[in-house]
Amino acid sequence: MISGKNIHKRYGTVEVLRGVDVEISRGEVVSIVGPSGSGKSTLLHILGTLDTADQGEVQMNQVPLHTLTGKKMAAFRNKHIGFVFQFHHLLPEFSAIENVCIPGWLSGRGKSLVKDEAEKLLNMLGLSHRKENKPNQLSGGEQQRVAVARALINKPDIIFADEPTGNLDSANAKDLHQLFFNLRNQFNQTFLIVTHNEELARLSDRVLHMRDGIIVQG
Repeated sequence: MISGKNIHKRYGTVEVLRGVDVEISRGEVVSIVGPSGSGKSTLLHILGTLDTADQGEVQMNQVPLHTLTGKKMAAFRNKHIGFVFQFHHLLPEFSAIENVCIPGWLSGRGKSLVKDEAEKLLNMLGLSHRKENKPNQLSGGEQQRVAVARALINKPDIIFADEPTGNLDSANAKDLHQLFFNLRNQFNQTFLIVTHNEELARLSDRVLHMRDGIIVQG
């Protein structure tokens, strides 16, 4: 479903990625682990179109993402890719349901239709009673579930999660782990997760181990 071939990335004199090949199939939950500075977040950002490679190719559903730029890239990202980050990046002035709706509204879909779908997602994630709350009125675990709902609103082909449990306590981290696998089982949702959480990595279908800018195992 998504693949990267011979991906290189350099920041100044530091070679962060040194010819990475990776392929993720639909419905897989794949984790990337490795020490800090191994290149795992950079790889995730390049596959997720948030950054560009200096060399190499990225394809999703036979679309060569490395050839897209500007509005075409933004439109593809909005439609096909969802993101969950360690720090939830919710907009503080908007309610939970408005935060979930924003990617759907940006895609040009009907406002009421998007809101109905957002309500269903929040209900599925156990947050229907919190939908009108602002982010600062939500716990860390609740904020992260709102971020997951936001990532799902456009029914993306893949969700990229960068240290999604890094800011959560162990109980909320365990709940988020279970949520990812429930979503995969219910919707055949694909996940690529960068994590230091060994428990989450072990639960994945596949673990890619990175060191010094290359995948050394997986």
